[in-house]
Amino acid sequence: MIDARMFPLPKLWFAALVLALLAFVAAVSPAVAQDGAIPTEARFGDENISVELRADGLPNAGEEWLLALRFTPDPNSNEEWHGYWSNPGDAGQGMQLRLNLPDRWEMGEPLYPVPERFVQQLVDTELMNHIYKGAYTVLVPIRVTGEVDNTTREPITGFVEYLACTDKVCVPQDAVLRESQGGDFARWRAEIAPLLDAEASFAVEGTNLRLAIPLPAEVGLSDPHIFIENTQLVQYSVAQSFRRDGDIVSVEIPLSDWVEEGQPADGVKGILSFGNGAGVRFEASEGEVALTGERIVTSSAPQTPPLWTLILGALVGGLILNIMPCVFPILSLKAISLARAGESEAKARSEGLAYTAGVVLACVGLGAVMLILRAGGEQVGWAFQLQSPGVVIVLLVLASVITANFAGVFELPSISITRGGQPASAFATGLLAAFAATPCTGPFMAAALGAALLLPVPQALLLFAMLGLGLALPFLLIGFVPTLRRMLPKPGAWMERFRRIMAIPMGLTALALIWLTARLGGQGFALFALVVVFGLIVALLVVGRLQRAGKMAWPAFGLIAAPFVIFGAFALPASFAAPVTNLTEESIHSPQAYSAQALADARASGQPVFLWFTADWCVTCKVNESVAIEREATREAFEAAGVVTMVGDWTQRDEAITMFLSEQGAAGVPLYLWYESGAQAEQLPQVLTPDLLKERAERVR
Repeated sequence: MIDARMFPLPKLWFAALVLALLAFVAAVSPAVAQDGAIPTEARFGDENISVELRADGLPNAGEEWLLALRFTPDPNSNEEWHGYWSNPGDAGQGMQLRLNLPDRWEMGEPLYPVPERFVQQLVDTELMNHIYKGAYTVLVPIRVTGEVDNTTREPITGFVEYLACTDKVCVPQDAVLRESQGGDFARWRAEIAPLLDAEASFAVEGTNLRLAIPLPAEVGLSDPHIFIENTQLVQYSVAQSFRRDGDIVSVEIPLSDWVEEGQPADGVKGILSFGNGAGVRFEASEGEVALTGERIVTSSAPQTPPLWTLILGALVGGLILNIMPCVFPILSLKAISLARAGESEAKARSEGLAYTAGVVLACVGLGAVMLILRAGGEQVGWAFQLQSPGVVIVLLVLASVITANFAGVFELPSISITRGGQPASAFATGLLAAFAATPCTGPFMAAALGAALLLPVPQALLLFAMLGLGLALPFLLIGFVPTLRRMLPKPGAWMERFRRIMAIPMGLTALALIWLTARLGGQGFALFALVVVFGLIVALLVVGRLQRAGKMAWPAFGLIAAPFVIFGAFALPASFAAPVTNLTEESIHSPQAYSAQALADARASGQPVFLWFTADWCVTCKVNESVAIEREATREAFEAAGVVTMVGDWTQRDEAITMFLSEQGAAGVPLYLWYESGAQAEQLPQVLTPDLLKERAERVR
């Protein structure tokens, strides 16, 4: 008997040990006689799972005839015995069948019901087996050729070897077979997974196997899973990523560490389980496979928390965003403007509602665009707009203009952030605040935004709306609660000084956007962007002087700004040159750049792995890197423990990174993953403490 708990070994080694032991048992068994004859006596017997050979009536010449192997666990046993599918999974043994058939009769490929997944947790890893609990039937088609005389024909005999297991032990079983008539063939046929009429496609992409399986859209998939018939082709216990686009179900599965280059050369076979005991068989040939359509949530995929907790998390996350440096100046000046607007209760409420409408509309709009792009096959995540150089240029111009406005360089006539009593101003301010806040959402919105990629569209949009409501809530309360408005400082000269002080964080935001522009498009691109911003600031200086003189100002702005805008329209696209990321050179850890193959190789080395995803526009990422990652103490602990470090730079669009983030249930960065030897990924908090990584490394030394 083989007890999995006796072997605290990595999964591959334990599976290899099981197979070796089974091979040894087979080598000494009479089932492999020297003369090739089929044994006439069982060595181990079928005490735990008995087997019978049944026939579906009598054979007729030129027709296919069905035999059935009916496996039945011992009903009197205190143990729950199970058998195996043709590909048993990480460990186990499939059925080995030999039949004595008349000359020119041929045995076809055995047909199995849809198996179940059985996951067993070992010391530091998981094993997944493909099993059958309770009684099950395997049908064996026989091709009958020549004349058949059923009055004189001898019953078919044979020999079968298989494995009977519980969650603790496995024992070999075998039996001498002799054909008998009878059995519920109508039910047994219905239990077999039918073969799809249309052929599926497969493709190998890096370290992943991709499949595209034709399945009518009306067929429900409650918890899909792919059982691959090809042995040692894929990893069994890892999550499978499913998508559905009309009548095509696509899936991505990590390849096994034992796969050689060029495999699978002869196609892929398997069963697509629908999740309710039903499924279909498929045969796939090599071809194009696109992972498009809506993601399907499975039991092995990252699970989403209850909707009410996601809504609460989105609301609280939006509320916290108000203290971010790119949002707080806008909010505080807009709130203080209510004190200047003064007495009207109706105006305060209208401003609160207008601001809220702008914020919520911006958040829902950005979320809707992201979902539409993902449904169309684009690999994008939250804050995707900051991966676009054009959007960053627009934000740079806005931040520069707002800085100039706060500094008193000029005044906007109707939508100034500091102008009170104007719903149009409040609405525009809400749009701007939400747009500027997206890079800061990571640490407060991880669960909610990750779930938005998995939930139905209406629920996902609800989460984005709640994020906007949380962001707008302080100003909304100020507009509707007179007590809060009375707590605001009284109007006075201090307001102008405060406004100028708030120009400092907005100016720093503009400087950060200049740096991001260089990271996205190169130094030449950033230089030309500065030229355009300089021209606009000069034009605004002229506007401010004319405004203070009581003269018409904005035509002058157009005359001065137009040449710079035209220059930028031609110079910026021509100078764009996406720089090669150098995060691996900047880090004191000298990490590898992320790729699926690099991660697979690092994990196969048996060393612990720390993988982090970052972006230059992610404020939280940069704080975490300075506080916890790029520390000498962390580097020394990693070196002592032999930790392999790897970084994924998401500053610019990267479909492979976006797909990996989605598989981890994350909508964006930062994302921190810790892999111990042979174990699945541990997702670390999005806000790292200084000693968290150091302690992880010391734990595995």
